[in-house]
Formats: sequence, C-alpha cells, structure tokens
Amino acid sequence: MGSDFYRFVLALGIGVLIGVQRESAFDESEGKLFAGARTFALISLAGFVLAAAGGDAASAIPFVGGLVVLGVLLALAYHADLEIGKPGMTTEMSVIVTYGTGGLCYWGSVSLAAALGVAVTALLSMKHEFRTFTHSITREDIYAMVKFAVISVIVLPLLPNQTYGPEPLNVLNPYNIWLMVVFISGISFLGYVLIKLVGTRRGIGLTGLLGGIASSTAVTLSLARRSKVSEELSRPFALAVLVAWVVMFIRILVVVAALSPSLAQRLLLPMVSAAVVGLLYCAYLYFVQWSTERDSGEFSNPFELGPALRFGAIYAVVLVVSRAAQVYLGDLGVYISSVLSGIADVNAITLSIVDLSQQGLTYEVATRAIVLAATTNTLVKGGFALAVGSAGLRRALWPGMVLLLSSGLITAILV
Repeated sequence: MGSDFYRFVLALGIGVLIGVQRESAFDESEGKLFAGARTFALISLAGFVLAAAGGDAASAIPFVGGLVVLGVLLALAYHADLEIGKPGMTTEMSVIVTYGTGGLCYWGSVSLAAALGVAVTALLSMKHEFRTFTHSITREDIYAMVKFAVISVIVLPLLPNQTYGPEPLNVLNPYNIWLMVVFISGISFLGYVLIKLVGTRRGIGLTGLLGGIASSTAVTLSLARRSKVSEELSRPFALAVLVAWVVMFIRILVVVAALSPSLAQRLLLPMVSAAVVGLLYCAYLYFVQWSTERDSGEFSNPFELGPALRFGAIYAVVLVVSRAAQVYLGDLGVYISSVLSGIADVNAITLSIVDLSQQGLTYEVATRAIVLAATTNTLVKGGFALAVGSAGLRRALWPGMVLLLSSGLITAILV
C-alpha cells in the first residue's frame, strides 16, 4: 500500500511540475492556454490509473487506449492552433511524455519517471538558451560534432576492452587509451557548448567543475591549448584548470573513503588542505583578477583530433613505464612507483595503494604514496599547461599550482 501511494504521489508531482512550468511560461497574448498545472497533473494521473487498470506492462491495453484518445485530442488541439497561427508542438509533446511518466510510475520505473519529469521541465525552461545556441552554431560546428560522435559512439565501442603486451607489462588497453582521446575531445566540446549556452564566464567555470570529475588531465590539455587561440580568455581558462585540479583531490578522497575508511581518515588532512588552498586561490582569480574580464571573446569550435591522438600515444608509453617501475622495484619502490604512475593516471595507483594497505602496507606509507601520485600528476599537468598555454595562463596559473602542491605535500609529511 505504501509503495502504491508513493508512486501515486510521484506521478502527481511530475504532472504538477511540468504543468507549472508550462503555465508560468505562457504568454496571455498568444490566446488560451491548452494545458496548465491542473491539466498536466490529471494527464499524469490518467496514465497512472490506466496502467493500473491493465496490471503489468505486458497487459497495457487500457493504457494504450488512453494514449489513442489523448492523441486524438492533441491532434484537434494542434489543428486549432494552426488556424490561429500557432504551429508549435512543444506543449502537445510534453503532454504525451507526462502521460507516459504516469504509467512508468505505476509499473515501478520510478527513477526513470522522475528523471524524465526533471528532464522535460529543464528542456521546457531552457527555450531561450537553446534558441541562442542553435542560432550561433555554424556548419563547421555541426561537422565537428559529427566527427566527435563518430570517434565516441562508433569507434570506441568497437575497440577491444582488454590488455595487451608481454607479462607483466600487459597494461595497454586500446579501449581505455581511446577513451582518454574521447575525454580530451569531449572536454573541449563540453566547454564549447556551455559557453554557447550560458556565456564565457559561467561556461568555462562549469567546464572545470564537470570536467574535473571525468578527467582533470583532459581539462588541462584542452584549455591550455585553447588559451593560445583565445588569449583574452587566459584567466578564465586558468580558473577552470585549477577547479578541475581541486575536484581531482576531492575525487581521490571519495574513492579511498569508499574502499578503506581507515585510510581515508589519514588522507583527509592532505587532500582537504590542498583542495581548500586551491579553492581560495580560485576565489582570488574570480573576484580579484577576473573582475575586469568581459563576458565575451570568440571561442571557435574546439575539435582537433591530432593533438588528442598524440596525447593518447604518450599516455600509453607512460603506462608501460609506470607498470615496469612497480613490478621491478617491489615494496621498496612504492614511493617511486607512485610518482611514475602519477605521471599518467591517479586512479590506477590510488586503487593499487588502497589494495596494498589492506595487505600490510602501513597507512602512513599509503597516505604519502597517494599524495605523491596526486601531486606528481598535478605537477605534470601544470608543467604541460605552463609550456603550452599562453603567457596570461602561465601568470594566472603558477601561483595556485605552487600553493596547492605545497599544502598537500607538507600536510602529508606531517601526518
């Protein structure tokens, strides 16, 4: 009973949410509103009730019948809109999705129904942003998007997801290496789309935040190269890179906490201190240095596969070198292995150290090894950004890098 009532309330809530959006966005000068908050709520509940009348999803005859009736009503409404010069179908399609979410709620797909409700509301609310974006893209943008779709949706799934190479250096995974290439290109696209949608200032900042969750290396590589092309955006790029680095330190702590809470307690101080220092410098960049930046600047389509492929090749070589150090140096090479592994990737060495800590490696050594890997990774990324980025990026980035690395290393020595 309780479960049925929860699903009923969810169906009602989704309908009200979408209906309120439609009603708030309605312009009375356009005529009479086709469906508002109450109507959308009733449509969602109709889907719920008719799904319940049929039982499980395999006996959905009443639900389908209701959909047919709803389709006829929507066709009549659309014909009436055409007669008064309103050819849009946004509200009509929203009605169909709302009806479907009601059925999903009854059939137990509550997570999917809730996600659909939020997604529909977001899409309806971003009408202006989508119009701005679609009007600003060019033919070259669309062609670049198609190329990115090919390398990510078609090429990536075809690659073998297994390691190659002689034992014990069998660490070359074509799928993972190409995934890094996709990440690098994808981070550039993420920033490009966000900038088109929300403007330069907010778009670049969101690129660092979201990109840091996936790959702070990809963020650094992409934005450092972009700073050469768009030098007027060097400070925003530096801010985004630093945000991505901060997110990496937080992500490491979350991963360790999920696998080894005891080790995470020892790691808490160095990781959090580095993140806090990094955030403080980000605040300085935003409120002091960036206060004079204009929310403008050309940001051309960022798809460049050549540099991403070269980075993928370098990434593969470093993986092999790091694995060799771990194998042949043994326990005495934990610190050295962490440094070498951190050059290429933090996640792999972090998981390895957590595993070793559960097999006898002291938490003190494990903590310092993980911090070494993180700081080495940050140092390599910073070195790349300083070498490849614009002069403005270098000026804005190097103080934050020094502060972040120093705080992490000092606290790691003290724990």
